[in-house]
Amino acid sequence: MILPEHEVVIGEDEIKARIKELADEISADLGDKNPLVVVILKGAFIFASDLVRHFDFPYEMDFMSTSSYGSATKSSGIVKILKDLDEPIKDRTLLIIEDIVDTGLTLHYLVQMLKLREPERIEIAAFLSKPARRKYSSEVKYIGFEIDDRFVVGYGLDYQQKYRGLPYVIAIE
Repeated sequence: MILPEHEVVIGEDEIKARIKELADEISADLGDKNPLVVVILKGAFIFASDLVRHFDFPYEMDFMSTSSYGSATKSSGIVKILKDLDEPIKDRTLLIIEDIVDTGLTLHYLVQMLKLREPERIEIAAFLSKPARRKYSSEVKYIGFEIDDRFVVGYGLDYQQKYRGLPYVIAIE
């Protein structure tokens, strides 16, 4: 794969180590809850896949797909639900797995929408967080890495559907 000019922001070994740490934290907190793990597609699928392989407790999985970027590098400000949950969530513990929390708009919208369905508890794990761009407060309990305000791809994150499969995170200009 030909990569654009870039800088490696988070290396593969660093990602593997942090995912194990996050999985241990989540296992300690949710191990007795049989949570419904809600993976936000498409960006979070690699993070979620690696994370759940380290869980030492029973869980179920479901998937949602949203869009607030389209083919741009900045959020449009409008959240669209492209795929909703298949499973009911009333009285369930949810663990939402997100790729990146940028402005917080998508996550804020999702949490408000899901709360209307009366889950018992909602916890959030995000691979990346960009606090400098935050416009909506988020209650992300499990954060892989905080990064500066740069456009990044790799490890599930893409630009126009490219670069998701990189085993590390790069910033591109």
